[in-house]
Amino acid sequence: MLLALHKSAVVENPPKIVITGSKSESNRLLLLQALYPEIKIENISNSDDSKVMQAALKSTSNHIDISHAGTAMRFLTAFFATQEEREITITGSARMKERPIQVLVDALNTLGADISYLETEGCPPLKINGKLLSNNKVSLKANVSSQYISALLLIAPKLKNGLELTLEGEITSVPYINMTLDLLNQIGVETHFENNKIKISPLESLSPDQTPLTVESDWSSASYFYSIVALSAVGTEITLSSYRQNSLQGDIVLSDIYTDFGVETKFDNNSITLLKKEEYQLKPIDCDLKNAPDIAQTIAVTCFGLGISCHLTGLHTLKIKETDRLVALKTELEKLGAKVSITENSLSLEAHQLFGSASQGQRSQGLGEIIATYHDHRMAMAFAPLGLKINLRIEDAMVVSKSYPSFWEDLEKVGFKITK
Repeated sequence: MLLALHKSAVVENPPKIVITGSKSESNRLLLLQALYPEIKIENISNSDDSKVMQAALKSTSNHIDISHAGTAMRFLTAFFATQEEREITITGSARMKERPIQVLVDALNTLGADISYLETEGCPPLKINGKLLSNNKVSLKANVSSQYISALLLIAPKLKNGLELTLEGEITSVPYINMTLDLLNQIGVETHFENNKIKISPLESLSPDQTPLTVESDWSSASYFYSIVALSAVGTEITLSSYRQNSLQGDIVLSDIYTDFGVETKFDNNSITLLKKEEYQLKPIDCDLKNAPDIAQTIAVTCFGLGISCHLTGLHTLKIKETDRLVALKTELEKLGAKVSITENSLSLEAHQLFGSASQGQRSQGLGEIIATYHDHRMAMAFAPLGLKINLRIEDAMVVSKSYPSFWEDLEKVGFKITK
């Protein structure tokens, strides 16, 4: 579906936006719940990815198709490797069949798993013969996707001797690893993380009277409202629920980064209010996002909308996401007149004065450029705030359901004019 965003402004006193639970937390807890049925989960994500995860964990089929759900592919590969006497084929979309998984498969096979490739070596689809994993020591490179690491950590307490995991080199996305460890701690698993070594103690079962675990709302989803407030007039306010100041999610770093764009975050009663301040000074942005790569697209588009330059680093994992996000960002920003350069792990955007120029004035008269989304939910949502500056159209707009199904409805609530 192609959606047209007509140049808009945020309405005065918009309603509170209720954002679904974190996809990252939800998917971890769903896997733990499959291992420990005593776990109860509240405010679970309504994202496509979490629905895929739930369906696969409940399925009795020997053929699992997770479509575009990368987290599900990694977590389920580890889960099914431990399910004795189950033989599973796990596959996904054409893009999923291009996304590497060998680091995780090698680690699981080292622990005693029986996993093989059905098509391209190192990529899905996979054949998994579930069995008891007898080994408990494994090493892997630390600069890979943290989801490989989390997948191993999540199954670790069900291994007979737990797990001793050695990470080689500089670790990527530490907050996501810490999130996994914190959730394990919450259900009673003993963990130890020091000097690139993680130890997980075995835990056979949980007590039946477990306190429900409440999933915090998704900070990645909040990023688009930070961008909206940054691109809005002084005094603009938007309130989001449900968020905690002591969040497990690495993307809470937004609340610090966006102060440079004039956005203040107020925490109150399990909600946050974003306020565009009067006194702030725009300056070039230089950010290392290795611990929060999912907000790179949002920040780059915010900088473009404000006309300021940015240099974003730590982005090496973006090349293996739903699309090569660095190439996609460069391509779509350049459609709008931006000057962008990328490397294997960075993106640089030049400052500009396009908004208010004759060419941008013409963009506001027509329907606007079509932004391709490349089957990537974050491309659609990251570019949407530019609807405060210009007319534009978003291709395959419903791709947002992967993480935030009510995104377009919530934008309309705050004042965006959107038509099909």
